[in-house]
Amino acid sequence: MMRYKSTSIKSKWTKTKWLVQHANLSKHVPSTMLFNKHNLKSMLSAYSTVYFKPTTGSGGARIIRIKKIAHGYQTQYNADKENHPTLERLYVHLNRFSNRRSYLLQKGIRLARANGKPFDIRVMVQKTNSGKWKSTALFLKLGTGNKIVTNYNQGGKIGNFRSTLSGAGFDTASIHHIEAELKRMGISTGKHFDRYQKGFKELGLDVALDSRRKLWILEVNTRPQIYPIKTLKDRTLYQHVLSYAKQYGRRN
Repeated sequence: MMRYKSTSIKSKWTKTKWLVQHANLSKHVPSTMLFNKHNLKSMLSAYSTVYFKPTTGSGGARIIRIKKIAHGYQTQYNADKENHPTLERLYVHLNRFSNRRSYLLQKGIRLARANGKPFDIRVMVQKTNSGKWKSTALFLKLGTGNKIVTNYNQGGKIGNFRSTLSGAGFDTASIHHIEAELKRMGISTGKHFDRYQKGFKELGLDVALDSRRKLWILEVNTRPQIYPIKTLKDRTLYQHVLSYAKQYGRRN
């Protein structure tokens, strides 16, 4: 059996720094900083919502949403909310939660909704045997009502790209435009990452679509999950992605 061959980078901070070095992709990267007291104050003075996420980690685990409220700040972890009257108290809470592990602060994006559920988009990008990047799949990750992330591992659902956007009120021309832009973005990211490190065979971009229909790259996964696509009634997309994945030793 062929061994899995694709470079993996765990640090979200490293990947963010790569993205902001690209003239076009940088326009789609939300403001992101390493967590410390100074940066926490800076981010919350600029944005009403900030996400606190581990520098390494996957599946949407251990992410906190911070919102400015009338008398201080509110954090939400999973479905649990907690209020903090001052920035100092907030910092102590987050610092304790981090348990000395590295965390990032990222500008919160108000996600577009489909049937009342927030969603983001996964762009699957894979390398062909000839070494060219190809955007092989687009699908939606729909969040649940009480969670702050859309990840499948956190109870999110997988939705068909075109039909879900259509049901959310997007017309055919808008859907085609968004689809083309996402596919270009995926290929550009693959080519750009190759400049920093060799050996990438697959990437999974998590992209937010905000209320103004602007696209934001929330994260780039270097070992993206494939199996959630199996939950779609039509298995064609899963089989399509798997046909490329088998070429570099992946089975699911």
